[in-house]
Amino acid sequence: MLPRYGEPMHTGGAETRAGGAVLGIAAALAVLGIAELVAAFVNPRSSPVFAVGSLAIDLAPSWVKDSMISLFGTADKVALFVILGVVLLVLAIVAGAVEVAWRGFGMVVLIGVSAVALLAILTRAEATPLWALPTGLGTIAGLWVLHRGRPKAVAWRAAVVSRNAESAPAALRDEPGPHRSAGVVHPKQRSAKFERRSFLVFVGATSAAALIVGVGARVKNAGSAAYLAARSAIRLPAPATAAPAVQAGAQLDVPGISPLITPNADFYRIDIALQVPRIDPSAWRLEISGLVDTPMTITYDELLALPLEEHITTIACVSNTVGGDLIDTATWLGYPIRELLERAGVSRDADMVLSSGPDGFTAGTPLETLTDPDRYALLAVGMNGEPLPAEHGFPARLIVPGLYGYVSATKWVTRLEVTRFADAEGYWTPRGWSELGPIKTASRIDTPRSGANASGDTIAIAGVAWAQHTGIDRVEVQVDGGEWQQATLASAISDDTWVQWTLAWPSSPGRHTARVRATDRSGYTQTAATAPPPPNGATGWDSVEFTV
Repeated sequence: MLPRYGEPMHTGGAETRAGGAVLGIAAALAVLGIAELVAAFVNPRSSPVFAVGSLAIDLAPSWVKDSMISLFGTADKVALFVILGVVLLVLAIVAGAVEVAWRGFGMVVLIGVSAVALLAILTRAEATPLWALPTGLGTIAGLWVLHRGRPKAVAWRAAVVSRNAESAPAALRDEPGPHRSAGVVHPKQRSAKFERRSFLVFVGATSAAALIVGVGARVKNAGSAAYLAARSAIRLPAPATAAPAVQAGAQLDVPGISPLITPNADFYRIDIALQVPRIDPSAWRLEISGLVDTPMTITYDELLALPLEEHITTIACVSNTVGGDLIDTATWLGYPIRELLERAGVSRDADMVLSSGPDGFTAGTPLETLTDPDRYALLAVGMNGEPLPAEHGFPARLIVPGLYGYVSATKWVTRLEVTRFADAEGYWTPRGWSELGPIKTASRIDTPRSGANASGDTIAIAGVAWAQHTGIDRVEVQVDGGEWQQATLASAISDDTWVQWTLAWPSSPGRHTARVRATDRSGYTQTAATAPPPPNGATGWDSVEFTV
């Protein structure tokens, strides 16, 4: 429709500005698609997205990380990817719009973003110069898209401007002559449609190709057939020392209570690895070095040939809040770390073992904890009867009873460096967390859930309690501020596992509040004082509100 006399004449700016945004998105997809493809052949961890994400994790203040875990729990990595995706989308739109408006300036934006990605990649502990290749080639692809797409976007804009000028009333153009007849398609209009189609075909084709290539490469990077085949072919040996049989009274028959042994699929996962390392077990090596008499290296086959032990152990994340779910129990199969350290011959000057893996994480574990014969610290290879799942540390990880994971539970472990606390520190210590990280005595109400509606003359209030390497003596429940009532404890598997508890509470209609506290075998009772997880674990009594 022709504009009326006196109305502003649209030049097509608004119509074609979106083209710049689309061009930028196409260029970004080209960068990521080619980078993922090349990373599949160089190293999956050389992907720019994962490197930038890892750099963001390293640079983020502790309060940011704590907030992410508090808000999103085990979905914190998904949330980070969403945030990175939004940032990337905005930068892509800016690059495309700037490139269409001012030739070459969008390319500068793209090169700047790629430089940040290269910095993130090459500062990874395990990175080699070759890791720059995926991002470098991806950047070239993105620049090519901007270079080839800009003339098409400019031609479309010019055609739209020309068409609109030709379509304006003669009075607005300072030209004599009648208006054009309705229904007549001017050549300029046909040209605008042609240029728009040419531009959209270009960005559509390049975007589709980049998505196909990128998604295919990402699938390959995330789970290579060779890796999956290697893991599925592993048959774990029978333990030389089996875990004690779980007594019948250890598992309470209470709906809603946490299972005594957590299935692998439900086990919590907290780590700094945005991309789960895929390690070929035939290539895996554990190096023991530092303050030892005999530095040594052990292969996966050599590890499986040792007399392995099986123990049921509860592990917890220091970020677990009061009543939180970042704690679980599994049956672990592995070799005692104290035996490995004894073979290496530890110096008397040492007091810490710094463990590390390919994700850049390190944990500083007290040497006395690892060498304690009464504490079953394992170099674990199995979890609940199968090889460690990839996300839980395959081929091998550390399991140390009584210590929060940030100082003990290194996944995908490849190195044990015997050293001193005065000379080295783990990943989280310089970020404000305490040095030793013993797990605090705590308890949790699993049922009824907060906000739940319960019914019946008697309500089962139940949950779990733990006091790592000390054991639970009793659990008490308070309802509506009344007297503390002692709950019934299930049989404990060991002092290194959580224990289930339940209280049969005679109900009354209305809204109620229940609180729980535990006392361990040392005589310590949980404090009512609330404290957040930093710097050494949360404190306080878990409570729930429910309606009968």
